[in-house]
Amino acid sequence: MKEFLKMTLAAMLGVFLVGLVFFFFSLALIGSLAALGSSQPVMPRTAVLSLDFSKIAVSEQTTEADPISQLQGNNMAVIGIWDAIRAIDAAAADPAIKYMYMRPDMATGGIAELEELRTAIDAFRMSGKAVISYMETPTTPGYYLASASDRIYMSSHEGTMNMISGLSSQMFFLKDILDKLGINVQLIRHGKYKSAGETFIKNEPSPENLHQNQELLDAIWDSWTSTIAQAREISQEDFNSMIDNLKLNFSEDFLDNGLVDELLTREQLKQKLSDYFDAGQTKDVPMVSLSDYAKLKVLPNFKAENKIAIIYANGNIVNGSEPEQVAGDRFASIIADVRKDSTVKAVVFRVSSPGGSVFASEKIKTEIDLLRQDKPVIASYGAYAASGGYWISNSCDYIFSNAGTLTGSIGVFSMIPDFSKTLKDIAHVNVATVSTNRHGDMYTGFRPLDRAEINYMQASVERIYDRFTSIVAEGRDLDKTFVDSIAQGRVWAGSDALDLGLVDQIGTIKDAVLYAAASADGDYGQDLANWQIVEYPKPLTTMEKLMQAFGGNSAKILSGTPFEGIEEAFMDWNDTRTGQVYARMPYEIEIR
Repeated sequence: MKEFLKMTLAAMLGVFLVGLVFFFFSLALIGSLAALGSSQPVMPRTAVLSLDFSKIAVSEQTTEADPISQLQGNNMAVIGIWDAIRAIDAAAADPAIKYMYMRPDMATGGIAELEELRTAIDAFRMSGKAVISYMETPTTPGYYLASASDRIYMSSHEGTMNMISGLSSQMFFLKDILDKLGINVQLIRHGKYKSAGETFIKNEPSPENLHQNQELLDAIWDSWTSTIAQAREISQEDFNSMIDNLKLNFSEDFLDNGLVDELLTREQLKQKLSDYFDAGQTKDVPMVSLSDYAKLKVLPNFKAENKIAIIYANGNIVNGSEPEQVAGDRFASIIADVRKDSTVKAVVFRVSSPGGSVFASEKIKTEIDLLRQDKPVIASYGAYAASGGYWISNSCDYIFSNAGTLTGSIGVFSMIPDFSKTLKDIAHVNVATVSTNRHGDMYTGFRPLDRAEINYMQASVERIYDRFTSIVAEGRDLDKTFVDSIAQGRVWAGSDALDLGLVDQIGTIKDAVLYAAASADGDYGQDLANWQIVEYPKPLTTMEKLMQAFGGNSAKILSGTPFEGIEEAFMDWNDTRTGQVYARMPYEIEIR
């Protein structure tokens, strides 16, 4: 017995020691990773501002470097559009920054972020400092940014590949495969353009869906090509002819058609950059990246007592407190806290959301309306302000949109899958249901809805659609009949939304912040030196990311029907309750 106790105690002690070693090893690893992501850059005495899109990505908010990704060799820095604009503005006024050098080949992102970044680059050039770009593999977003440059150089090496071919979108339809799997998706909606559920009930797009996709892409392309054509002093027709007739195959084609200024090898480029810097006296030109420069120059103005809050509604609108989406309860709490903060004099509500849960959207809108009673709330639209994204923001005091912002999509739908054929014909599972009431199993997914249940769901959709059009009519001071005519779930580009009265002005987040400053009570004015800009919600810190990576907040609990996991595969909206009514646009667009 004593020997057994000794062996047990020895085993327990061994487990304890192993656990203790693992604990301290984890602490050491976390500390090392945290240190890896927290290095402070050094500013040269004079330098060139570098925008190399193989090393930086512009997003809605700046996020700290992910240390684990860094260990894996991914050194991409993510800088928020507001920080990027402020850094470029600061560089324009900084005598230590001689010019801007851009490598735009790998530029990707949301339409709005690209448009706002180009506006900032153009303003830098207008300040009197040069913008120099060098391309090896031109892409649509890369060339769009490069067109703001004084000089565009292109690699003279063989093997360059042109990726500028126009815009396209692909729609995928799953009806045939779902039929084979025995899955019947029951879609209840209002709006002939509300096509979010068509993926599951059709094998080709409806005429309305095809039409709105074409109109949307045409509007974005027209805006971008007119900007490019004006910058390069060519006609839009000629530029489109180059694309349509595949005239841009080799580097020489870009030069001959006036899209670049000179073809250079890498060594020739180095000499050009040196000449721009100090007439060729320095061989290695000192450079500071946009992200590093932002860390050094874009600092909080703690001396300013009065604040403008930027609230970023970036992502899908979901119920609950999901930390990386626009969660209804979490955002309602954030907005309420901003309302109670007497030092916040105005708010910019930055929306980049394709929508989601109506219930969560209504919670957020309620808090925005309460906030507007105390302080001006100016909306700034990012890549999307559609469906629920438009629901939560259309009542703001003034709305800025980018020309390519996807907005509108005023429509609602509900979608309930029926797996009865899957179970019976494929899985060979028979289900026997016992229920206390006639419709007790209507949300289980084990049988199709009957006519009374469909009418029941349709009534809910119709009521919410009526609510949606009513709040838009009230928020935008429009006739409700007119709102219905431009609604029906249709998605509009920001340039069209302006003509329809859905937004007030085409402009950037900087325009919105300046407008908010001017709208605030008091004599603070538009000089942002008098303001402290505070941002909500706070992005996850490096330590918080590490804790999540080591298991914190990794579990997700689903409740409700047995098929929620499958529903979640259908919809990446994080709110998977069967029968939920959604205000969400049917797709998302990223320019590559």
